[in-house]
Amino acid sequence: MPSALPPGDPAPVDGGLPAEAFSGRDERTLSVYVHVPYCRVRCGYCDFNTYTADELGPGASRSSYADQAVAEVRLARRVLGDDPRPVSTVFLGGGTPTLLPPADLGRVLRAVDDELGLAPGAEVTTESNPDSVTPADLVALREAGYTRISFGMQSSVGHVLRVLDRTHDPERVPRVVEAARAAGFEQVSLDLIYGTPGETLADWEASLDAALACRPDHVSAYALIVEEGTALARQVRRGVVPVPDDDDLADKYVAADERLTAAGLGWYEVSNWASSDDSACRHNLAYWRGGDWWGVGPGAHSHVGGTRWWNVKHPAAYADRLAAGSSPAAAREVLDAETRRVERVLLEVRLRAGLPLAVLDADGRAEVERVVADGLAAVADGRLVLTRAGRLLADGVVRRLL
Repeated sequence: MPSALPPGDPAPVDGGLPAEAFSGRDERTLSVYVHVPYCRVRCGYCDFNTYTADELGPGASRSSYADQAVAEVRLARRVLGDDPRPVSTVFLGGGTPTLLPPADLGRVLRAVDDELGLAPGAEVTTESNPDSVTPADLVALREAGYTRISFGMQSSVGHVLRVLDRTHDPERVPRVVEAARAAGFEQVSLDLIYGTPGETLADWEASLDAALACRPDHVSAYALIVEEGTALARQVRRGVVPVPDDDDLADKYVAADERLTAAGLGWYEVSNWASSDDSACRHNLAYWRGGDWWGVGPGAHSHVGGTRWWNVKHPAAYADRLAAGSSPAAAREVLDAETRRVERVLLEVRLRAGLPLAVLDADGRAEVERVVADGLAAVADGRLVLTRAGRLLADGVVRRLL
């Protein structure tokens, strides 16, 4: 099963936030994340809070999920009170959000607009598997107000997809991208994973070429991480498949950066490339830049003004809380100023826009010169920006700065 949530502190039954959470809110964006925790099958590498039909048990149903998500959006309106900020981005992730009917996804989005208000030009994204939508679904989603879609391609190579337990036909990817374009989606993104056991460099390059042939506006490419509690971790432990090799992962990252850059997609975050500034995922940028967001759904995390909380994990427990008129929050934590500073370093150093040097303490600023001398970063306009070598060692750079 997916990893446990952190313990945290008790969360109020009514979901209320401390007064200081609203301080300075006009300087921060407001976003909404909706977690749809349903999948047809469980991928062996995934530790997200997801459930197949066989795992749900009594008290939870895909057919009633939209009602529960709408109820939590209404709770958000009550908790946020007179907060005047409209929602600048909405992101539906999972799981597989498009396992729900387009009408349900449209109803959730309407609730966000009705209760919180969507900003003009708001970015509205849904994730999707290539085999979980039809052209008619895509038309309905676009008509409902979704502007951006992110397809979980992962690989174009059959044996790699099988190791990942992905069920889609790789030849379907270009067809759904074309259908999304025809439906009027403004932005189309593809998600890729590299470092799967048995994947050669040639396999990875073939996946990159297949992705680029679709002419996406955005590509995310993440190294495979073997998460505890997953089927893949059990296979590694038994010696059935090898642990991903760090040198192999580095070679594949470099291959991705070279090919994507040559095709006109520039990196704007360590694992993300976009064809223009307008194609960068504004929702994820809001996370990385410390914005506020309300996470709807089982196990979803939220953050408002330094208060972070997370919902109960199981869909049945989530439904029970909302049916009782209570917040589904399992626990929360109020971040102190130093924790917020550290997290800012962790996140903003990953961005092409760079980390403002003023965020660092005296020891961190003293380390900057050495990081630059080692070829891991450059300084421009008072910001530290990682080089490609620095991106490969981003976690190590963060440790040095902190």
